[in-house]
Amino acid sequence: MTFKTTIAATFAVLSFATAGFAADVTVTDSYARVSSKAAKSGAAFMMIENATDSDDRLIDARSDAAKMVQLHTHKEGENGVMQMLHVEDGFAIPAGDTHLLQRGGDHVMLMGLTKSLEHGDAIDLTLVFEKAGEVTVTVPVDLERKPDHGALKHSH
Repeated sequence: MTFKTTIAATFAVLSFATAGFAADVTVTDSYARVSSKAAKSGAAFMMIENATDSDDRLIDARSDAAKMVQLHTHKEGENGVMQMLHVEDGFAIPAGDTHLLQRGGDHVMLMGLTKSLEHGDAIDLTLVFEKAGEVTVTVPVDLERKPDHGALKHSH
Protein backbone atom coordinates (compact mmCIF):
# COMPACT_ATOMS: atom_id res chain seq x y z
CA MET A 1 0.00 0.00 0.00
CA THR A 2 1.38 3.42 -0.88
CA PHE A 3 1.52 6.22 1.64
CA LYS A 4 -1.31 8.09 -0.13
CA THR A 5 -3.48 4.97 -0.20
CA THR A 6 -2.81 4.36 3.48
CA ILE A 7 -3.75 7.95 4.37
CA ALA A 8 -6.90 7.78 2.21
CA ALA A 9 -7.95 4.47 3.80
CA THR A 10 -7.32 5.82 7.30
CA PHE A 11 -9.36 8.94 6.57
CA ALA A 12 -12.21 6.82 5.17
CA VAL A 13 -12.33 4.61 8.27
CA LEU A 14 -12.22 7.59 10.61
CA SER A 15 -14.96 9.37 8.73
CA PHE A 16 -17.15 6.24 8.99
CA ALA A 17 -16.50 5.93 12.73
CA THR A 18 -18.93 8.69 13.48
CA ALA A 19 -20.08 9.19 17.01
CA GLY A 20 -23.78 9.26 17.73
CA PHE A 21 -25.36 11.82 20.03
CA ALA A 22 -28.85 12.21 21.51
CA ALA A 23 -29.87 14.04 24.65
CA ASP A 24 -26.39 13.77 26.16
CA VAL A 25 -25.99 10.08 25.36
CA THR A 26 -22.85 9.60 23.28
CA VAL A 27 -21.71 6.52 21.35
CA THR A 28 -17.99 6.33 20.55
CA ASP A 29 -15.26 3.86 19.63
CA SER A 30 -17.67 1.64 17.69
CA TYR A 31 -16.68 -1.22 15.43
CA ALA A 32 -18.24 -4.37 13.99
CA ARG A 33 -16.69 -7.68 13.11
CA VAL A 34 -17.40 -11.15 11.80
CA SER A 35 -15.45 -14.34 12.45
CA SER A 36 -14.97 -15.13 8.75
CA LYS A 37 -15.99 -13.91 5.29
CA ALA A 38 -18.65 -16.64 5.10
CA ALA A 39 -20.13 -15.80 8.53
CA LYS A 40 -23.90 -15.36 8.71
CA SER A 41 -23.66 -13.34 11.92
CA GLY A 42 -21.48 -10.66 13.41
CA ALA A 43 -21.34 -8.29 16.35
CA ALA A 44 -20.92 -4.60 17.10
CA PHE A 45 -19.06 -3.09 20.04
CA MET A 46 -18.83 0.46 21.40
CA MET A 47 -18.73 2.80 24.38
CA ILE A 48 -22.02 4.42 25.44
CA GLU A 49 -21.71 7.43 27.71
CA ASN A 50 -24.68 8.87 29.60
CA ALA A 51 -23.76 12.45 30.51
CA THR A 52 -27.18 13.15 32.04
CA ASP A 53 -28.18 13.04 35.70
CA SER A 54 -30.74 10.25 35.11
CA ASP A 55 -30.29 6.60 34.35
CA ASP A 56 -31.20 5.38 30.89
CA ARG A 57 -31.41 1.96 29.24
CA LEU A 58 -30.43 0.66 25.81
CA ILE A 59 -33.54 -1.36 24.93
CA ASP A 60 -33.17 -2.23 21.24
CA ALA A 61 -30.96 -2.01 18.16
CA ARG A 62 -31.76 -2.12 14.44
CA SER A 63 -29.73 -2.36 11.24
CA ASP A 64 -30.36 -3.15 7.58
CA ALA A 65 -27.11 -5.13 7.71
CA ALA A 66 -28.89 -8.08 9.37
CA LYS A 67 -32.28 -9.76 9.36
CA MET A 68 -32.29 -9.82 13.18
CA VAL A 69 -30.47 -7.54 15.62
CA GLN A 70 -30.44 -8.27 19.35
CA LEU A 71 -28.70 -7.14 22.51
CA HIS A 72 -26.56 -10.01 23.83
CA THR A 73 -24.21 -10.80 26.67
CA HIS A 74 -21.94 -13.67 27.67
CA LYS A 75 -22.60 -15.60 30.87
CA GLU A 76 -20.94 -18.64 32.36
CA GLY A 77 -23.26 -21.67 32.33
CA GLU A 78 -23.56 -24.34 35.00
CA ASN A 79 -20.92 -26.47 33.28
CA GLY A 80 -18.42 -23.60 33.19
CA VAL A 81 -18.87 -22.97 29.47
CA MET A 82 -19.54 -19.40 28.35
CA GLN A 83 -22.94 -18.90 26.69
CA MET A 84 -24.23 -16.03 24.60
CA LEU A 85 -27.66 -14.86 25.76
CA HIS A 86 -30.25 -12.43 24.42
CA VAL A 87 -30.83 -9.65 27.00
CA GLU A 88 -34.50 -8.77 26.51
CA ASP A 89 -34.47 -6.00 29.15
CA GLY A 90 -31.48 -4.30 27.51
CA PHE A 91 -28.51 -2.69 29.20
CA ALA A 92 -28.63 -0.12 32.00
CA ILE A 93 -26.71 3.06 31.18
CA PRO A 94 -26.27 4.73 34.60
CA ALA A 95 -26.35 8.51 34.94
CA GLY A 96 -22.92 10.06 34.50
CA ASP A 97 -21.34 6.74 33.57
CA THR A 98 -20.18 4.74 30.56
CA HIS A 99 -21.38 1.28 29.56
CA LEU A 100 -18.96 -0.72 27.46
CA LEU A 101 -20.14 -3.13 24.77
CA GLN A 102 -17.13 -5.38 24.24
CA ARG A 103 -16.01 -8.76 23.02
CA GLY A 104 -16.75 -11.42 25.61
CA GLY A 105 -19.37 -9.20 27.29
CA ASP A 106 -22.38 -7.12 26.35
CA HIS A 107 -22.67 -6.47 22.59
CA VAL A 108 -25.04 -5.96 19.67
CA MET A 109 -25.55 -9.24 17.79
CA LEU A 110 -26.18 -9.11 14.03
CA MET A 111 -27.84 -12.34 12.86
CA GLY A 112 -28.66 -13.26 9.29
CA LEU A 113 -26.32 -10.77 7.66
CA THR A 114 -27.77 -9.30 4.48
CA LYS A 115 -24.30 -9.09 2.90
CA SER A 116 -20.80 -10.17 3.81
CA LEU A 117 -18.95 -7.68 5.99
CA GLU A 118 -15.50 -6.88 4.67
CA HIS A 119 -12.75 -5.03 6.51
CA GLY A 120 -13.20 -1.30 5.84
CA ASP A 121 -16.96 -1.53 5.19
CA ALA A 122 -19.39 0.35 7.41
CA ILE A 123 -22.91 -0.38 8.62
CA ASP A 124 -25.60 1.91 9.97
CA LEU A 125 -26.83 0.90 13.41
CA THR A 126 -29.74 2.50 15.26
CA LEU A 127 -29.66 2.18 19.04
CA VAL A 128 -32.92 2.73 20.91
CA PHE A 129 -32.80 4.13 24.45
CA GLU A 130 -35.71 4.41 26.89
CA LYS A 131 -35.16 8.12 27.52
CA ALA A 132 -32.72 9.40 24.90
CA GLY A 133 -34.66 7.84 22.03
CA GLU A 134 -32.93 6.72 18.85
CA VAL A 135 -29.24 7.23 18.13
CA THR A 136 -27.95 6.19 14.70
CA VAL A 137 -24.24 5.54 14.27
CA THR A 138 -22.15 4.49 11.31
CA VAL A 139 -20.05 1.59 12.53
CA PRO A 140 -16.84 0.63 10.69
CA VAL A 141 -16.12 -3.05 10.10
CA ASP A 142 -12.72 -3.77 11.61
CA LEU A 143 -11.54 -7.35 11.21
CA GLU A 144 -8.00 -6.59 12.38
CA ARG A 145 -8.77 -5.00 15.75
CA LYS A 146 -7.48 -6.97 18.70
CA PRO A 147 -9.72 -7.63 21.73
CA ASP A 148 -7.57 -5.47 24.03
CA HIS A 149 -7.47 -2.45 21.67
CA GLY A 150 -9.43 0.75 22.21
CA ALA A 151 -12.54 0.57 24.37
CA LEU A 152 -11.28 -2.23 26.60
CA LYS A 153 -8.58 0.07 27.95
CA HIS A 154 -11.29 2.52 29.03
CA SER A 155 -13.43 0.04 30.98
CA HIS A 156 -15.44 1.61 33.80
